[in-house]
Amino acid sequence: MLIIQKIEEQTQLRKKQLAILVDPDKSTQSSLEEIARLACKTGVDYIFVGGSLLTRDNLSFCIEEVRRHCGIPVVLFPGSVFQVDGQADALLLLSLISGRNPDMLIGNHVVAASMLQQSGLELIPTGYMLVESGKITSVQYMSNTMPIPFDKTDIAVSTALAGAMLGLRIIFMDAGSGAMHPVPLDMIRAVKESIRVPLIVGGGIRTAETAYDSWASGADVVTIGNAAETHPEVIPKIAEAKKELNAANREKNIKFV
Repeated sequence: MLIIQKIEEQTQLRKKQLAILVDPDKSTQSSLEEIARLACKTGVDYIFVGGSLLTRDNLSFCIEEVRRHCGIPVVLFPGSVFQVDGQADALLLLSLISGRNPDMLIGNHVVAASMLQQSGLELIPTGYMLVESGKITSVQYMSNTMPIPFDKTDIAVSTALAGAMLGLRIIFMDAGSGAMHPVPLDMIRAVKESIRVPLIVGGGIRTAETAYDSWASGADVVTIGNAAETHPEVIPKIAEAKKELNAANREKNIKFV
């Protein structure tokens, strides 16, 4: 089964999913082993690999190490056209629909098109939306775009709708790496109610409570990055929150049958 099919199927079944984002620049052999083992043990659904800026030639190593310790699908979350590796299972083909930088909307895609076609990777067209988080994040600086203000839910809804209308298979709302605040719950709720495609939410999610609230507000996939890398002990707690919410949703579905 293609990864996009799994994400869509789980979304239709109201089963929440969890992804861990690994930044090759911050990863070591020991940290990758610990994250991979915890991810397998606790039922994490996907490992995302990528970052806004890579200063070390560590992408292939990260994928190899994750694969060595677990069989969870590895999905590239590329910050540039250089972050392509055929060892991964899939690539989120990001179009930064919240910004107005043409390179991030289509320019980089044109540059990378031939390489992507030859890579053999499953390509998942993804509408990427940056949301204000209380600080300038790496992705905001590197993409040279303004995030959607955290109190402008109407702009977020219209942006997500436009992305879905253009045929993008996933909408990804991100407060960015090291965000001070996660994506507001009312914004998640409003966006999810307006679209029919899966919704990924990431950035600033450091606790099981925040992850649970994001899922409960409409996120289909929650992504954790910095928290998993600096405090890997949070992975089992967030995975348990996912299981609790999925069990509660399953109970509701049974009652409605």
